[in-house]
Amino acid sequence: MLLMREAWAESDVRPLAAPVEIKAGEAGSIRVLRGQLLRITALGEGAVASLFGFSLTDPAVWLSVHHTRVFSNSYLLGSGMRLVNNRRRPVMVLGKDNVKRHDLLLPGSTRAWLAQQGYEGEGCIEAVQGELARLNMDVPKLPDPINLFMHVRLTREGEILPETNRTQPGDSITCRVVADTLFIASACCTGIEGNDKPAPLRLSVAENLSAFGGE
Repeated sequence: MLLMREAWAESDVRPLAAPVEIKAGEAGSIRVLRGQLLRITALGEGAVASLFGFSLTDPAVWLSVHHTRVFSNSYLLGSGMRLVNNRRRPVMVLGKDNVKRHDLLLPGSTRAWLAQQGYEGEGCIEAVQGELARLNMDVPKLPDPINLFMHVRLTREGEILPETNRTQPGDSITCRVVADTLFIASACCTGIEGNDKPAPLRLSVAENLSAFGGE
């Protein structure tokens, strides 16, 4: 099963990151080791989590939405789908998902672009750059994110149509991570109609599903 825990030797040191709560309009990060579960939870109505990931051993290797689309031959993120890095190697596998509406097409927002659209505040890109600076982590490139919980639709004519976000507090996705990764999530305004009301998020890690408790 996708969310079953792998067998680990008793001598293995498996530090478990503490949960991280991200305020609306900010970004936060969490370290997840190979074999652990990552859960991303909406803490407010209409939440969108713009997700980035960088290898803990080589920051030139990152979670790539472009390679994920090609690798899976899909614009839709579904259960059992492998999310891959820019070297086309799996980073994590999507398991539990009670939202089932995510975007694999749109770039992260910037302060300048938000201002052009009539929004105030920091963009997704600046917030993630700030989190990387706080961690003293240099990366060669900031890729496009995977926009979890974002409600958009792709028409047969190729149009991307935003739809009203119906994400509710407590909605979440859970993935089995298969490579040691630093994940960064932005809860900033996307500037996308219907998905433009920032809400807080929680990132949490566990070895198995039962360890998440009442989340």
